Amino acid sequence: MAKQEAKKSNTVVETLKTIFWALVIAGIFRTLFFQPFWIPSGSMKDTLLIGDFLFVNKMAYGYSYASCPSVRIERFGIDIDAKDICWFLDGDNTRILGDTPERGDIIVFRHPVQGTDFIKRVIGLPGDRIQMKDGVLHINGTAVQMEPAGTFEEEFRAQGPVRIRPRCENGVVGQGAICEKSRFIETLPNGESHHVLNITSQRSDNTGVYTVPDGHYFFMGDNRDNSTDSRFPQAVGGVGFVPHENLIGRAGRVIFSSAGRSMLFFWTWRGDRFFEKLE
Repeated sequence: MAKQEAKKSNTVVETLKTIFWALVIAGIFRTLFFQPFWIPSGSMKDTLLIGDFLFVNKMAYGYSYASCPSVRIERFGIDIDAKDICWFLDGDNTRILGDTPERGDIIVFRHPVQGTDFIKRVIGLPGDRIQMKDGVLHINGTAVQMEPAGTFEEEFRAQGPVRIRPRCENGVVGQGAICEKSRFIETLPNGESHHVLNITSQRSDNTGVYTVPDGHYFFMGDNRDNSTDSRFPQAVGGVGFVPHENLIGRAGRVIFSSAGRSMLFFWTWRGDRFFEKLE
């Protein structure tokens, strides 16, 4: 009897050891190489859709405190910030093995104030002057090239786990109707081209001039009228200028995509987006 109990005890210990080391290895892998990211909002449509799942390359720009994961489990009152884990990498806006992003890169970064993860496109580099005029992006006083690219269409319905409903250029539409947005091809000064969407004319279509500080970047969403980004100051919930050390990694490809409330709802999977390269 005692031998059986001892055997059971050893089995439990070995199981706990296996789980512990699996978590350690997963944590190291997530910190140094790739971080999973699930798209929660429509700010990057139609490049990224709500429910897209991807891995972010954390080797692209080197490492800083932001490379470490934050651990937040509200149910158990756990709130451990990345700075608490990688405090030794925090400071002076520097990175280990650091590299700089190129204009047009799609990047996951930590919000400078909130500490949450955002994903947007790099539009402005240090020293750039960024301005929006009548919905057209201007970089260093010159308008970027814009070409009409048809219409982006999606069904008007609640999307993703938080049930977000899209905004439509064709006015108020009913459940299940087609929601339309004008689509354009925007070409940045370095020749990088991507889609941007237009919904309506609003204040963020005409801005003052933003001069990007040294060691910082200016981010925008491709769904321009539905993106809280660097056009909005941090004091009102915007992103503002993002420090170099807050970059987490570059997104390059959608691995999996689900249009439903859960990835387990296989009938909502978007098979045509699996392993799709991002531009």
